[in-house]
Amino acid sequence: MTTPQQEARAALEAAGRLPDAELDIAAVALQFARVDQPVADWQAAQQHLSDLARAAVELASADAQADAGDLARRRATLAELLHGEFGYAGDTESYDDPSNANLLKVIERRRGLPVALGILWLHAAEAAGWEAHGVDFPGHFLVALSGRGQVVVDVFGEGRALEAKDLRRLLKTFAGESAELGRDTLAPMGKRAVLLRLQNNIKVRRLREGDLTGAVACTEDMLRLAPDAAPLWREAGLMHQRLGHVTAAILSLERFLQLSPDGPQAGRVRGLLEELRHRLN
Repeated sequence: MTTPQQEARAALEAAGRLPDAELDIAAVALQFARVDQPVADWQAAQQHLSDLARAAVELASADAQADAGDLARRRATLAELLHGEFGYAGDTESYDDPSNANLLKVIERRRGLPVALGILWLHAAEAAGWEAHGVDFPGHFLVALSGRGQVVVDVFGEGRALEAKDLRRLLKTFAGESAELGRDTLAPMGKRAVLLRLQNNIKVRRLREGDLTGAVACTEDMLRLAPDAAPLWREAGLMHQRLGHVTAAILSLERFLQLSPDGPQAGRVRGLLEELRHRLN
């Protein structure tokens, strides 16, 4: 009999074989959450996501302007749905709480990190048939809605629209006063990248707390969704090395080299692999 964690990890591996466009972003985030909350009522959370999607469809059908591409109306509709009707908000009081990156807990508490709230925005937008994507903004995940142009939304700030001056101010907050908006500042993110950014929050928090075992477990779960993510294989290998897991470190680093055989990091990894192999002899 399989455990909830085994079921969740099998679902992540299945998602890892899908092209990015076919990923159900909220459903995958729910499977990540199940790994860390195996006794939580994930089916109730799944029903909540269905209710959220149904409400988005109904609102889209009722607003001809929004459905025709009016981005101001789309933003206002989704903001009212998520932050008004369903009561979601950014957690400004306990931002670093790991619950803010676990979708099961986010649904339960109606509080979360920008990327967790963003996943709910992307879920609702997709249900409504409206184009949206994550924005890889430094230090603060954003969502962009597209139609007749594009509007960038601060999902942590209850869905307010951000103009260029707002984005410039936000960038300087996270990247320093010398930072300026550039071509890559508002780079769009695929669904897989958004999900990895969600989990990266958990990994980083575990590393800060000295929980190396938990951090490597989180990294390996990320690799179930993104089996070709070379940097993650390197991270996993280095963490296994620090834990004294020599065989696991070798396997992870060998996979990194298969995916990324060139460059300075590859050279350093080859040297480390030689050292690790000597330990097995």
